[in-house]
Amino acid sequence: MTMSTQIHAQDAIRTLTNAFAPMNCLIMAARKGCFSFTLVNEHGIARHSERLYPDQYSSAEPLQAVIERTRQALVA
Repeated sequence: MTMSTQIHAQDAIRTLTNAFAPMNCLIMAARKGCFSFTLVNEHGIARHSERLYPDQYSSAEPLQAVIERTRQALVA
């Protein structure tokens, strides 16, 4: 993972954590520029899990699309 990719991943993780608070945003398998995030509710139940690739989080627009799509899935 290049330094730039690592910085983008850290920023994306912070953005996801803030976007879905108060749910816990667990980060797993951060490697080769990809990582998975799982949203867990207050009862410890996983509500959503998704793997993200650099093209999904290296700029604001694709990451915002992931957030919006995930929010829609959570209320469905």
